[in-house]
Amino acid sequence: MNLSLIRSMARSAVFELENGKCFRPEHPFAVALNGKTIYESCNTNVFSLFSLTPSTAYTVEVDAEGEHLKLDFTTEAESFFVDASRYGLVADGETDNTGKLQAALSTCPRGGTVYVPAGRYRTASLFMKSCTTLYLEKGAVLLGDNDRTHYPILPGVIPSENEVDEYYLTGWEGNPLNSFAGLLNITQVHDVVVTGEGTLDCDAQNGDWWVDPKVKRIAWRPRAVAMVDSENICLHGITVQNSYSWTIHPIFVKHLDLLNFNINNPYNAPNTDGIDPESCEYIRIIGVNIHVGDDCIAMKASKVFLGMKLKKSCEHTVIRNCLLDKGHGGIVIGSEMSGGVKDMVVTQCLMDHTDRGLRVKTRRGRGNTAVIDGLVFRNVEMRGVKAPFVINMFYFCDPDGHSPYVQCREALPVDEYTPKLGTLTMEDIVATDAQFAGCYFDGLPEQPIEGVSMKNVTITFDPDAKEGQAAMADNRPLVKKLAIYAENVKNIELHNVRIEGYEGERLRFANVGHFEED
Repeated sequence: MNLSLIRSMARSAVFELENGKCFRPEHPFAVALNGKTIYESCNTNVFSLFSLTPSTAYTVEVDAEGEHLKLDFTTEAESFFVDASRYGLVADGETDNTGKLQAALSTCPRGGTVYVPAGRYRTASLFMKSCTTLYLEKGAVLLGDNDRTHYPILPGVIPSENEVDEYYLTGWEGNPLNSFAGLLNITQVHDVVVTGEGTLDCDAQNGDWWVDPKVKRIAWRPRAVAMVDSENICLHGITVQNSYSWTIHPIFVKHLDLLNFNINNPYNAPNTDGIDPESCEYIRIIGVNIHVGDDCIAMKASKVFLGMKLKKSCEHTVIRNCLLDKGHGGIVIGSEMSGGVKDMVVTQCLMDHTDRGLRVKTRRGRGNTAVIDGLVFRNVEMRGVKAPFVINMFYFCDPDGHSPYVQCREALPVDEYTPKLGTLTMEDIVATDAQFAGCYFDGLPEQPIEGVSMKNVTITFDPDAKEGQAAMADNRPLVKKLAIYAENVKNIELHNVRIEGYEGERLRFANVGHFEED
């Protein structure tokens, strides 16, 4: 067992207990800072320290499982401390503080920290600037304005003077469409940190954001945290809740750290995904607790227009020690991924009663740049996940989702609009109390899934399982306790894969090429 520093900031730091367990240790452990106990019984593998002093050396000690672990670290430097309360904030939860909070953020000197003390501050859209930190104190709540006319409208496309080039400022579900700015916007900036124990509360349940969510009113709904065209960004520690739509939505961001924070949206809040990185590179999602009514983490890369034009894939992603709770899918790829999703490693995650665990969804029309490849899922636990492994190349999204072109089960010509699925590796995974299907792999007849490799995987079904739809596609029967279904897959390898409590045939294959099992 080891103790590692994930990241140190000016006034906070985040650590990881390397124990091989999924999200939580076998037993709670104690944490001390410079000899003073901070946590008597920490029950997550990733933990944070707050209210630190900049440019200061510290020693953190952990007593876990009979071992004493010790680590020295130094906080980052800070140039200036900007107390936002000096700008005239009113912490009554009603007064509009947008201009005052923005003034604090905009006037913070390079390398400085904007500090928001405890209190409830009503606000509309705020924008970060480069080389600054926003620190939300414990008890500080930035409360979203529920009058949509108070939010700026960001144009999806900004034309160039040369009448050829275009700049894509924002988007809605994979297309560059006019959208309201988010509650917190990290746009065209670099070296930005948002940290602390405070809360971003969009307060969407008290507005009309969730009413007719697919109807555009003035502009498309905002995100809680919107990031665009930025680099070296860190979101840490805070709680983000009651989002208008997708909660954390980075687009074209490089070197993104999403560390040890919480996302809480009601189970019935529409399209309030947890984290949706879109065409981002070098992402770390570590120690995040996500409780939502839609997909928990969904990797994106735009729809066909931007995906095929820019060819910006979402790649080099690490997801580790996360709790993915109650959503439609735990780790999801797609469906808006026309630029491709590549090189993603998921480890030590706990999926608790999500509808699906690993969920890949694509369809004809996403384009030949929509390549999904190099996905690795290792050391993952699933509890009560209805369908642990689902790969669906007939996903019926978008206005044409139920059209014959998307849903045709006969082989169509492979062309520039045909997506491709490469290799997926799943190892050391335990799924208990499944219901619909253990594995459901549904590839295109003209472009089968390249390969699925499973090793040391155990799936057990709930004895009282109810039937349901494993994959969202037309003319697919409701299933219950279906062990492994595979259609249009070139290569399947099953090594020490155990399925318990299933009904009917263990393997239901159609158009499967090479198959190997031991």
